[in-house]
Amino acid sequence: MNLSQYTDIEEILKADGFDDAIIGIDESSYRLIYSVSKCIMILINDQEMTEDDAIEYFWYNVAGSYVGEKTPIWCNDTSLHQDKLYR
Repeated sequence: MNLSQYTDIEEILKADGFDDAIIGIDESSYRLIYSVSKCIMILINDQEMTEDDAIEYFWYNVAGSYVGEKTPIWCNDTSLHQDKLYR
């Protein structure tokens, strides 16, 4: 996703290492929207985690982190891929 039109908005918070998982932005709150399945695949491929470790890590350390009202939105699209990715 191209975020160039939002570069002047300093309030947008990005999840480090998950740029390729951005699927949109909520224009009313300027919160980024991430694909959960893409985030998990990034952990598997880039961090060389097992699927189980990536799922646990994502839900506890990434989606489980609250960083204020600009915390990203996590789109749980995992049911489209595998039942195992359910929380």
